[in-house]
Amino acid sequence: MFEAVRTNPRVAQVILALLIVPFAFFGLDSYFTDGPGGGEVASVGGSPIMAVEFDQALREQQDRLRNSSDGPVDRSLLESEALRRAVIENLVNRRVLALYAAENRMVVTPAQLQQTISEVPSFQQDGRFSLERYEALLRAQGMTPAMFEARLAQDVRVQQLALPVGEGSFAAVASASRFLSAQLEEREVSELKFPVSRFASEVKLTDEAVQKYYDANGASFERPARVKVEYVVFDEAALQQQVSVSDEEIKAFYEGNRGRFGQPEERQARHILIQVAADADEETVKKARAQAEDIHARLKKDPKQFEALAAEFSQDPGSSSRGGDLGFFGRGMMVQAFEDAAFSQAKGEIGDVVRSDFGFHIIQVSDIRAATTRPLDAVREELRAELSKQAAGRRFAELAEQFSNTVYEQADSLKPVAELLKLPIQKTDWVPRDAQALGPYSNAKLIDAVFADDAVKHHRNTQAIEVGGNTLISARVTDYEAAQRPPLDEVKSAIEKQLLAEEAGRLAAERGAAALAALQKGESVEGDWIAARKLQRGAPALPGNAMQAVFSASSAKLPAYAGVAQFGEGYSIYRIDSINRPTLAADDPRIAAVVSQYSRVLAERDFAGLVAELRQRYKVAINLPAVQTN
Repeated sequence: MFEAVRTNPRVAQVILALLIVPFAFFGLDSYFTDGPGGGEVASVGGSPIMAVEFDQALREQQDRLRNSSDGPVDRSLLESEALRRAVIENLVNRRVLALYAAENRMVVTPAQLQQTISEVPSFQQDGRFSLERYEALLRAQGMTPAMFEARLAQDVRVQQLALPVGEGSFAAVASASRFLSAQLEEREVSELKFPVSRFASEVKLTDEAVQKYYDANGASFERPARVKVEYVVFDEAALQQQVSVSDEEIKAFYEGNRGRFGQPEERQARHILIQVAADADEETVKKARAQAEDIHARLKKDPKQFEALAAEFSQDPGSSSRGGDLGFFGRGMMVQAFEDAAFSQAKGEIGDVVRSDFGFHIIQVSDIRAATTRPLDAVREELRAELSKQAAGRRFAELAEQFSNTVYEQADSLKPVAELLKLPIQKTDWVPRDAQALGPYSNAKLIDAVFADDAVKHHRNTQAIEVGGNTLISARVTDYEAAQRPPLDEVKSAIEKQLLAEEAGRLAAERGAAALAALQKGESVEGDWIAARKLQRGAPALPGNAMQAVFSASSAKLPAYAGVAQFGEGYSIYRIDSINRPTLAADDPRIAAVVSQYSRVLAERDFAGLVAELRQRYKVAINLPAVQTN
């Protein structure tokens, strides 16, 4: 029961993420039993991670990416090798931590779960835990309380491992103070520029130089081979358009799955809790029961006192301030003894004193929501789409081999398979060899197939290539152009521009370096210095190499000088006129902030080290098939 709770902000602040977390964290029990269906995609210390677990984790991560994006998410990202690898690595890390927690007998008690759940801000209303809000959020995520508690328990176990590591990582205050002082250091600088444009007129290019560059770098101007392609896509979406579902089938499915379309009975109750531990001694239990029985007797005489007595005596801080009100709840959401009593009482009735693992309860059912079922007409089209998808999935499994055989056996044309399976033949414009996608399908294997000799020279169909979940493609090259190097005349102007920029940049760097050397000797140099400005090490306002040069320059004698070449822009000299190093008080709050940040970095490093060590101990093996994205 989720109202008898107390505070644990250190853990609670991270639990909300479980509702939107990108990965599926299953309860510890599920880590040691095979999931339904699918193969084994990884093994950790002999404990398998099944494909069904991976698929669920991947879907949740994909949904999270979609929900966090301002616009459509690139399909290739959602089905990329990198994303799938990140998901399986996370599942493996979770598994090694779960094994370690089990090995060290780390447990999460019901009281810890209640305590954590009640502190989640999104489960609260007006600063108090709201059971209705809690239930609604779980339903929106497609979870039952049991599912959520299993995931939550696993996350708390991980916290039990992570917190000691984090608390054992700390940064020295003196080091943080020196670091912060260096970051806040200010240098007042002026800049003297030697831009590339100033030296362009001095560059004299010859035809021989252009020809030499063309001969040496001709491959960089080469246009890759390219093809025009026609292709057919065989997937569930194509089959779904060919599937019809009758009203009789929809009705039969509805009748056989009525539980899916109903809202089970819910009850609203208030209670008064007298806490007593499950393993309390007999004297303590006797005393608590006597107090509960006394309150119960007073309520039997005057039921209208319930809210007042709950506020005065109930030891459930989450509900006592609301007169003991727990809101609406369904079966499976309360501890068994409490649930059995609440669902056996009539509306308004004050039942007998009930004992649970939390103590003694006096329960009054204040309202009842009868079970309801959505009518068939309200879900008809929803079921039609679902059954169509299921039928298409079955047809796909039946016809996938036929698709593959047809494009192979009748390799001179895609028309036979298109006519057989009623698939449209799609066409592309020119597709270069270095393309990442064919039409909307980003798949390296598919690109390789259309540029293979058999496809290019003989215009034969490619084999059926899987480019994603239940999606097969076969393509045929209709036109081909080999890689071509353009004649010099076509690229001459680009070469001249490149050589001009390179030579002018070399002259700018040469003149700038000479000027820097003169300044460092105490000599004067002609040029217009840009007005002085203050730079702070921790707030870069120049390119990285310029900032490094300015703050690396010796401060023994001012003005000091530093110079850097900027690619494509020329050369810059920086004159450091003054340096300001702040003096920090020992109690400066910024030092504490740096200590905190650096300690967090150290904690993350140490925790990553722990995970890496555990992965070695438990012998991780990843068998995730090579990903093919579309």
